[in-house]
Amino acid sequence: MEIVNIDAKLFEKMLLKFESFAERMETLCRVHSDKEISDWLDNQDVCLLLSISPRTLQTLRDNGSLGFSKINRKVYYKPEDVEKIIPLVENMRKSTIKKGKKI
Repeated sequence: MEIVNIDAKLFEKMLLKFESFAERMETLCRVHSDKEISDWLDNQDVCLLLSISPRTLQTLRDNGSLGFSKINRKVYYKPEDVEKIIPLVENMRKSTIKKGKKI
């Protein structure tokens, strides 16, 4: 373990900056507290909505077509992001049907 000595003025300056940062974080939390995780969709919801397989959903995440957030190893999607990729999924479906496959 290391011991670091700093003078009182520097400590006070660091403390003020930290308090300012903490206040900004509290403000951000208050502003965004109305957004609940229940508004988000999980993997199963998206697969059912788009009629796609979990592997196709993984591909959409991997290639950057669908934005997502991960919380404790669980993946969530914003409904508006899912709506934006509906045309892409329909195009994928049409091209795979032509090949005799299914997504």
